[in-house]
Amino acid sequence: MRSLTEQDIRNSFINCSKGEAKRLSLPRDLAERPWDDLDFLGWRDPGAPDRSYLVTERDGQPVGVTLRFPSSQRSLLRYSMCSLCLTSHPRGGVSLMTARKAGPAGREGNSVGLYMCTDLACSLYLRGKKTPETGPRIEESLTLEEQIARTRGNLTAFLDQLYA
Repeated sequence: MRSLTEQDIRNSFINCSKGEAKRLSLPRDLAERPWDDLDFLGWRDPGAPDRSYLVTERDGQPVGVTLRFPSSQRSLLRYSMCSLCLTSHPRGGVSLMTARKAGPAGREGNSVGLYMCTDLACSLYLRGKKTPETGPRIEESLTLEEQIARTRGNLTAFLDQLYA
């Protein structure tokens, strides 16, 4: 992913107003992010524990999405798997992230959800730059490039649902 400026990020959001995008908290370490290793930029809002944000490229342009997830998670499962990168995490490591749809459907309250790594570090888990609490990811027969392509495809499918 190419590096983004604060203005690029704020202008990219498709499912919130310009005023909301202007007020949201951005990561302070944009210059230090490992941009070459990211398929998307994801971060949690330190002031709102139930909010996260994701920005990726779509047709060469940045596209940002505001996400919400339940702050308290009651899961009977010991482990959950992220639908984007297929990384398994113990309780709390995967959350159902919901995003308001873009346009009129979103203003009517329609949303789409996807189970994702709670810390939104999918790109780093894929590349072995970050290890889940459970230890290394399950070894796959796909190459790293194929795993990255699958993750990007999963993210694109999620974004497509926001426009539908």
